Amino acid sequence: MALLPYDELLALPPIIKQQTYEARDSIIYALGVGLGAEHDDERQLRFLWERDLLAMPTSASTLAWTRFADVDIGMTYAKVVHAEQRMVIHKSMPAAGTVTSEMRVKDVVDRGADRGAMLYFERKLIDNADASVISTQILSLLARGDGGFGGPERPSLPAHKVPERAPDLTCELQVSTRSALIYRLMGDVNPLHIDPVAARKVGFKGPILHGLATYGFVGHALLKSLLDYDPARLLELDGKFSSPVYPGDRLVTELWVDGDAVSLRVRVPDRDVVVFDNGRAKIRGGVKEVGRLKG
Repeated sequence: MALLPYDELLALPPIIKQQTYEARDSIIYALGVGLGAEHDDERQLRFLWERDLLAMPTSASTLAWTRFADVDIGMTYAKVVHAEQRMVIHKSMPAAGTVTSEMRVKDVVDRGADRGAMLYFERKLIDNADASVISTQILSLLARGDGGFGGPERPSLPAHKVPERAPDLTCELQVSTRSALIYRLMGDVNPLHIDPVAARKVGFKGPILHGLATYGFVGHALLKSLLDYDPARLLELDGKFSSPVYPGDRLVTELWVDGDAVSLRVRVPDRDVVVFDNGRAKIRGGVKEVGRLKG
């Protein structure tokens, strides 16, 4: 097995990718992360109808995405998992346009031969219309087969801790059995999300939902429960993918609110598992009154 070239990784030039997308793409993304399932909630039409269309803020994590299997940086790709996603939103996502992704290796942490390596990437998504930055993202990959390469052993980025008290409110969303089939139309065609044989080969009971689709469901829960479906109010969203989501799962997002800061965690109660943990969001304007939402 080749060892990760630590110094070479940090010296790599940015990976550049451009994408032109249409209103149809923004609508597909919204459908893939659960918009439209509640037919009596007309607020969701803002993201599904071409008339005055809005884009989901978390769609910035998907557009102009670079498949890591297409980038030769020496990882054992069959053992790589998307561990964390962090995003700072600088401006609202246009519902259509052309964007450029600039992604670079931010850091590599050697966790040891038995524990793998953490690779941190910083990605800027730029609006080609005016060269402004839409969002800055940090995504971390756990390369389970690439530890012990001799890089510095130090702590990974600190994870946000959710409060130990009961959540201030909860939000329930149902993942459609078709969610992964819809979301893959955004360009992530990994067989793991559609092929039962491929999924079982790596230990899953069947195809799983894309990690960034799970991230989109987290953003959906925030929009629904706290932001009145106003995407301009979501400023930051971080968290850790702690277990896979399966199409058909019922997601319960637990939220703790402190002004403009929100802690969150997502459970699948029917399987008694946490699928998104150490979540943190920042919202414009804060929340003055919080009542418990029942799923």
